[in-house]
Amino acid sequence: MKIKEVLIILIVLAIDLITKTIVQTNIALHREIEIIKGFFYLTYTKNIGAAWSILKGQRVFLSAIAIFAIVAMVTWLFKNKNEKFYIRIPVCLMIAGALGNLIDRVYFGYVRDFLGFIIFGYNFPVFNVADMALSIGVAMLFIVTLFEKEGVNGES
Repeated sequence: MKIKEVLIILIVLAIDLITKTIVQTNIALHREIEIIKGFFYLTYTKNIGAAWSILKGQRVFLSAIAIFAIVAMVTWLFKNKNEKFYIRIPVCLMIAGALGNLIDRVYFGYVRDFLGFIIFGYNFPVFNVADMALSIGVAMLFIVTLFEKEGVNGES
């Protein structure tokens, strides 16, 4: 793993943990603060499950999956040091996201979420910076592998 990759992980992780702490300290649980009328609001929620609150109460299971995924991704980064940086960036984002939510699960017993959107009348589930990093990382990796001519690891 290279220093710039460690920096990406640490910066995204820091942004995630700092924003969660700011919200947790300054917004009462379940209070909604409308930022953009009918579209974007801040609200502090405690998610005891995974995305969309699936697997509620499965803290140990979700933590184990996160640990396994983090170890697998870090191992991949070490084994593929010569892989193109644009393929490694999404993996770093996914590591940071998984770490941010894992830290919450281990330390608090739940994940702190606070970003809420209403999109085309649908009240999208509240999420956080770690969730964004995971989603963006997965999307980037999908796009890169879709358009990569040689495929990941240089295979045809």
